[in-house]
Amino acid sequence: MAGLTVDPRDSAAGVRTDWTRGEIAALFDLPFNDLLWQAQGVHRAYHPANEVQLSTLLSIKTGGCAEDCGYCSQSAFADSGLKAEKLMDVETVVAEARAAAAAGSDRFCMGAAWRSPKERDMPALLDMVSRVKALGLETCMTLGMLDGDQAVRLKQAGLDYYNHNLDTSPEYYGEVITTRTYADRLDTLAQVRAAGMSVCCGGIMGMGETRADRVGFIHALATLPAHPESVPLNELVPIAGTVLGDMLKDVPPAVDDVEFVRTVAVARITMPEAIVRLSAGRESMPVSTQALCFLAGANSIFTGDRLLTTGNAGDDSDARLFATLGLKPMQGAEPERIAAE
Repeated sequence: MAGLTVDPRDSAAGVRTDWTRGEIAALFDLPFNDLLWQAQGVHRAYHPANEVQLSTLLSIKTGGCAEDCGYCSQSAFADSGLKAEKLMDVETVVAEARAAAAAGSDRFCMGAAWRSPKERDMPALLDMVSRVKALGLETCMTLGMLDGDQAVRLKQAGLDYYNHNLDTSPEYYGEVITTRTYADRLDTLAQVRAAGMSVCCGGIMGMGETRADRVGFIHALATLPAHPESVPLNELVPIAGTVLGDMLKDVPPAVDDVEFVRTVAVARITMPEAIVRLSAGRESMPVSTQALCFLAGANSIFTGDRLLTTGNAGDDSDARLFATLGLKPMQGAEPERIAAE
């Protein structure tokens, strides 16, 4: 296992959903340079080189969530000082989407701090989706758990992607969240698939998990019946008043930069067709670490100054980053692929 090599030209090593934990652990254990070499080879076999999709994330309903996710300042269980707000009105959301498109984003993600959407909110949500879609943007929402009817209606309104993260390994999950089970999350992913939408599903590193948990997390994603088309990878942003923010504030980071890059690379190798999204935590990463993430196969970032309730690098910083690394925005490749399907 220690010498596991994936040749992107070998069709037998292409898109698989039968990865074992041993195989994934062997990838993590590769010499760092060898791992990045493999990951970049897989990346170029499936994606344009040096192209990164620009996405914008907007909190359309902030705070007051009934879930107890230990990392989240929007949880009603957190003492973060964040006040619960009502669902944003449709016109404001559309205006934000129009501004995101003007700034270069081709994907617009809308997040609401709910356990699951209530029926009274569905008409506004469906209107948001259809009007944002009409701007020519790829649409994504994260609203908590969905039932089958809600998933179908969102798909009919034009929702391209639904985000519902697994967060971590099945074994470590209970250390982070107790109000919603791993099976609940998998059920929502199944409802999204059944409705014909694409899946956005990833997780968070640095929550006190071990490498074995990161192996288990990648294994859970890479052995789904179909891989998520979008895999957001986050580094924990410790927030005062949250369980993990208070617990980890005085301890060394649970995941260092090299280990985070390793996780990006293993995600790229095991899920070669996915868009791997470098998400929360990027604002504190040095340019060198971000460069290694792109080398490892990340090909999407969130632009703007905020990600839901936490800070983000900002458009000016990203423009400098792209100029320094010779990167360019991905122009419509993913929406065209979805339309073709």
